[in-house]
Amino acid sequence: MKKVLSFLIALALVLSVATFAHAQRGGRGNLTPEQRAERQLAQERELQKALKAPTPIGALDSIWIEELTWMEVRDELAAGKTTAIISTGGIEQNGPYLATGKHNVVLRGACDRIARKLGNALCAPIISLVPEGSHNPPSGHMRYPGTISLRQETFEALLTDVASSLKVHGFENIIYIGDSGGNQRGMENTAKKLNEKWGEKIAHYIPEFYRYGEVSKYAEETFGIKQVSEGLHDDFVITSLMMLTDPSSVRYDQRVAVGKASINGVSIVPKEKTIEIGDALMNFRVDRTIKAITEALNAETSNRQ
Repeated sequence: MKKVLSFLIALALVLSVATFAHAQRGGRGNLTPEQRAERQLAQERELQKALKAPTPIGALDSIWIEELTWMEVRDELAAGKTTAIISTGGIEQNGPYLATGKHNVVLRGACDRIARKLGNALCAPIISLVPEGSHNPPSGHMRYPGTISLRQETFEALLTDVASSLKVHGFENIIYIGDSGGNQRGMENTAKKLNEKWGEKIAHYIPEFYRYGEVSKYAEETFGIKQVSEGLHDDFVITSLMMLTDPSSVRYDQRVAVGKASINGVSIVPKEKTIEIGDALMNFRVDRTIKAITEALNAETSNRQ
């Protein structure tokens, strides 16, 4: 009797699942071509209605697409924020003090400021994985634990797909900036290929953002920061920029505790002073980048007229 009961229960469950699946499909197999076409039209009407629905709550004050709802992105586009910034960082070895995501930490502060100062831009999620060296045999940063590297073709495919997604949704200009030297060629290549494919210059590679040499010169001339290399993949400029976003990413407290709170002969103590310098250096980079972006977009506008 128990076996029969168990069989009946199992059969009932199977039938229930089948019935539910059929209901979910809406009995599509029984519809005529005309009925299927009408259903598709009805679904499209519902989608268009949803796309035009007002946002039911107040919007978040953020320029990061990943932090916004789709309705907030839609409304920002309608308000004129039709420039999207794709920033590229990396996960790599950076000496004994700095987090492997060094460049991504810097970009969290940089892209936010650039977009807000431009006034017509949003930031795509930071591309945190980039080419860092070969896998077999390991080369470059890949010789150190924690580094994650993409093949060049993978990186460029990723840049292409992100930009293509943004264009579909109405972004009229795609800006590429990168905080690491190994990223620059891929961004330049991708922008060129996309513009050829699209038949107009929508993608813009901005090399000015990466010119750290100019930032170091500005730091020396403005704040008297003179460095003597210790042979580490680290310096005062990058450290101060990281501290502006997250002091723990440079292990500030741990370094102070063991008397290692300096880099290339320059102290990072007190914390507040280094962050103040980092803020000025960030503004220098941001203003220079905005100038380059504005010139690129204005030049393209002139070419279209």
